Amino acid sequence: MTRNPTLLRGAALAGALILTGCTAGGAGGSASSGDKVTLTFLTFETPNLDAKYWDAAIARASAKVPGVTIKKLVSPSADRTGYAKQLDSTGQFPDLMIGLNPAGFAEAGKLAQWSDNELAKYVEPRANTYDGKVYQLPYAAQATFVYYNKSAFAKAGIGAPPRTYDELLDDSAKLKAKGINPFVVGGGGKDSWADMFPLICTVATDVYKKTPDWLSQRSAGKVKFTDQAFVAAAQKVADLADKGYMDRAGLSRSYADTEQAFRDGKGAMYPMGSWFSASADTKKPSFDTGVFAWPTDQGSSALPGVTGGGMTVSSKAPDVKLAKKWAKAFMEDEKNLNAAVKADGLIIDIKGYTPPDNMGPVYKEGLAAFRNAQKSDGVVNSFSQETGDGSLPPGLADKAAAGVQKLLSGGMTAAQFGAYMDSQWDKATR
Repeated sequence: MTRNPTLLRGAALAGALILTGCTAGGAGGSASSGDKVTLTFLTFETPNLDAKYWDAAIARASAKVPGVTIKKLVSPSADRTGYAKQLDSTGQFPDLMIGLNPAGFAEAGKLAQWSDNELAKYVEPRANTYDGKVYQLPYAAQATFVYYNKSAFAKAGIGAPPRTYDELLDDSAKLKAKGINPFVVGGGGKDSWADMFPLICTVATDVYKKTPDWLSQRSAGKVKFTDQAFVAAAQKVADLADKGYMDRAGLSRSYADTEQAFRDGKGAMYPMGSWFSASADTKKPSFDTGVFAWPTDQGSSALPGVTGGGMTVSSKAPDVKLAKKWAKAFMEDEKNLNAAVKADGLIIDIKGYTPPDNMGPVYKEGLAAFRNAQKSDGVVNSFSQETGDGSLPPGLADKAAAGVQKLLSGGMTAAQFGAYMDSQWDKATR
């Protein structure tokens, strides 16, 4: 998952660092002695991926790689990439990291490269390359769907989810006419990343569907955010808010409160990452939840997705070879994969893997939608969540989320948002 909240700064860093599983090496950095090594492992915790999940997964991997002891570091927010930068700045760069955005670290030589042989079990081994090199195990895919309240749809006389964008607008009007808020959105405070999902969807349908390498073209100066295609995508989001289809009063909600608002029936549709399927199945709302991909104008498939999210290893780890062996043991353990699928709704992209038979209906519906989109070449990049060559410069995803907050609140027009993004891009790439 790529989630980018704002992080604690300065003196708060020392108090925010959480260490568990400490050994005789002390609570400081990594240690190596003979064929034994202590490695720091940066994780993050969410309502789905809690401490119990991580501790069990770490124990399973460690049982397969004798000689490795893990010190678990927990990011104070879901933005482990920003936290890794803070740790790096204080000489505490972790030895192992999961879900890190390698941008910046890879180019600076801070990460160990994965070989073709080490990537042989992965369906898309070169999903995230930096100058042709792979620094992160591409073990799973995530997509952005629209989750919907089937009871609310039925109350508004909507029999099936929309297949075109015009139908989405019609359905939104029907819901509003019945006194039902069409969309639940949020992203206040440190969870600004959570407001991005409507724009992620419209960029997928209106920009990336036609121009899959659009960000690479932006890097080359061939396109700009002020171009008609991107502004049109932003305009769709602004229009939904202007029409009252997105509750502006909810924009200050945290990620957890936004999910709870959907669960509480405060909106009929919830654009969110595929990890929500696990939550919807494990703790079922009072209504049945359906899944659909944000529709294009013509009804063709343009599902935003990203593959990656796996382990990265520091090139300065005390024993890089053993660290990589442990990382692969963690990523490729079937029980760990099953636990990740059940806890976070991941779509595993490791050859031969099959999800557990007892997965719930929301996960199965989303998985089927993703696989169908794959078959029709309908999976496109996920704006602001890209990693590897052809992605946003470091830090720009946070700037985009801040701009989307203004776009949704009416404080910025679509054209102004495009100009803002060009300006932020120029600042980030100077």
